[in-house]
Amino acid sequence: MGRIHDALADERDVLFEGACGTGKTLASLVPALEYAETENKTVVISTNVHQQTRQFIEEARAITRNEQIRTVVFKGKGSMCHIDVGYEECQALRDTTRELADKEEDLAELEARQEELLDAARDGNDQASEARSAVMDELETVEESVETLRDEGNICERYHANLTEDTDEFYAWLTGDVRTPEEVYDYAERAGFCGYELLKKGMEGVDLVICNYHHLLDPMIREQFFRWLGRDPEDVITVFDEAHNIEEAARDHATRQLAEPTLDSALTELEDVDDYRVDAAERVISAYLTGLTESYDAALSLGEKQSVGDEWHDLEIDNEAGRDDVTLGFLEAYEGPGFRQDLEAALNLGSTLDRRYQEQYKDGETTTRKECRVLQAAGFIDEWVDSTDETTYPVVSVRRDDAGLYGRAELFACLPRSVTEPLFESVHAAVLMSATLRPFDVLGDVLGVGGVAQRATDSSSGRSPRDSSDDEDGPVTMAYGEQFPESRRRTYAVDTPALFASARDDPEVQETITETLEDVIQFTPGNTLVFFPSYGEAERYYDRVATDGRPYLDRAGVSAQELKQEFTSDDDGVLFTSLWGTLAEGVSYDDDQARSVVVVGVPYPHLDDRMAAVERAYATAFDDDDAGWEYAVEVPTIRKTRQALGRVVRSPDDFGVRVLLDERYTQSKTRELGQYSVFGSFPKEERTEHIDIASQKLKYAMLNFYADMDAWDGPPPQP
Repeated sequence: MGRIHDALADERDVLFEGACGTGKTLASLVPALEYAETENKTVVISTNVHQQTRQFIEEARAITRNEQIRTVVFKGKGSMCHIDVGYEECQALRDTTRELADKEEDLAELEARQEELLDAARDGNDQASEARSAVMDELETVEESVETLRDEGNICERYHANLTEDTDEFYAWLTGDVRTPEEVYDYAERAGFCGYELLKKGMEGVDLVICNYHHLLDPMIREQFFRWLGRDPEDVITVFDEAHNIEEAARDHATRQLAEPTLDSALTELEDVDDYRVDAAERVISAYLTGLTESYDAALSLGEKQSVGDEWHDLEIDNEAGRDDVTLGFLEAYEGPGFRQDLEAALNLGSTLDRRYQEQYKDGETTTRKECRVLQAAGFIDEWVDSTDETTYPVVSVRRDDAGLYGRAELFACLPRSVTEPLFESVHAAVLMSATLRPFDVLGDVLGVGGVAQRATDSSSGRSPRDSSDDEDGPVTMAYGEQFPESRRRTYAVDTPALFASARDDPEVQETITETLEDVIQFTPGNTLVFFPSYGEAERYYDRVATDGRPYLDRAGVSAQELKQEFTSDDDGVLFTSLWGTLAEGVSYDDDQARSVVVVGVPYPHLDDRMAAVERAYATAFDDDDAGWEYAVEVPTIRKTRQALGRVVRSPDDFGVRVLLDERYTQSKTRELGQYSVFGSFPKEERTEHIDIASQKLKYAMLNFYADMDAWDGPPPQP
């Protein structure tokens, strides 16, 4: 806590790794709040894991019991709106409603003024009589405006109540404790208010805000978010939990997409527009549509086209000429004075139409706020033709619905630091915490944290970190290992065949994995978690493995939360799932909810064209060919593996076994496997706990460990 407090005082970012269940949230939150209180800052703590949000709320409530802090838990409009309208409609409703409230206030003031002047005129004041006549004229005009807005304008009655009724009781309630967004919604629903707008207004000047990554990583939302706080960025301290997820979240926020139906809608929209810029807009949009459709027609074989379903299917559109097939098709199809000139005209026209739609909805001429497809299409095309470097990768995908086959163009963001670096540069300081942040230098490079990436500050003892780098410009780095007794856990690296993709269909390999999993399940006194590289592999072994306990399969379309609750209510179950799913991190399996966890294989992500583009982008950005594979593939994979292992042994009294089922995890095969070994990718103090073991001996080791823990209710199983 002291190191974090000192780092904030020096305006330095903090990279903080601590094992699961060791109190990272409080260790970060307490010094941040202490510093913020003395220096008039606001702390924003953020995560993308629902369970962690609930944990933040509990921690904030616990702090509030001892020292009053003003806390707001913020959630987006989509889940807070009482009348279920889109963002653009909501914006127009707010504008019209505020205009009505302002005019009603003017009307009340004018009525009061004319009453005063009437009294004065009755007392013989001739000037008052003349002045009242002018006020009455103005009063009549304002009354007409109010009546028009009431009769013809689109008004949000809930927001109108926010503006015109007494909300002091709500804000006293809001700041009296840490309220969840659901509680705010329910209060507003009963009182006839707009809970989302009340929450926005209630954020100004608070001590702590709990929110989702979305509010910080999206540049436009972040600007509004800080404005609602009433803070400049330099007066904000950001704390990110599960910070190993920032890279993927930032990439999602930076990626742009445009589907074929939007292009069709834009051209239809132009048919009803009378403007000199219509021809220019039609030329560029229709040419881009031609480039898109021709590119996926050419890329799809006949058989592939027939097999396309309702999931997006990526296609290769790279071209030896240096630009992608869509761009080349667009340039070939375009006919006009110059596509950049026409594109600028299309953007201007789109902006004009968008403002027109806003005014039409605001004035009540339309019942819904129309979205401008011309602006959406022209804006995306403008980004597409200017994307000439490796920070983005052009992708075309296709899918099929009831209307048939259609395509989508996408600018896939390869470098997340284009989103994150401006954030970290603008705020006072940031604390990034997770159980799996290392290697810190990779994280610093990828996200642009602290300006300069530093060597990790590891803790071999698991108690306190060594001093971080003396470079005062870089982030402070701290890593605390396992805090719970080593005697209550075992981590086994099992010498089974390497599960390369080419080996997964080998019958002998499958038999070895099946038998080993059956041993793990049999010699676990309770529930077993098994993570695979994919849902397909999870289903394969769900069908193969024989167990006396109940098997559970995590599959698409099934609620992961309900499955988790059902599984943890069991006492002898086995859960088959993907390490890339939602049950591998941010989820606690305490005590006998899961005694053993198995990671089968090295769960590398699907190495498709997108991943290859990310590899190239990292290699180019850091001028290091090896950085591509390390930054894009190896490090995220090992982080995922470490997250999965951390699902068990969550407290000092807990105990359990973690199994790494693949020879690439073993120390003994490091030299033999060479570059394929991943043993060295784990932090040093974790490697010292890895015990190499033959698959046939695993059951004996587990039997002995659980016997030492006195874990068996009755006689243990016989090997």
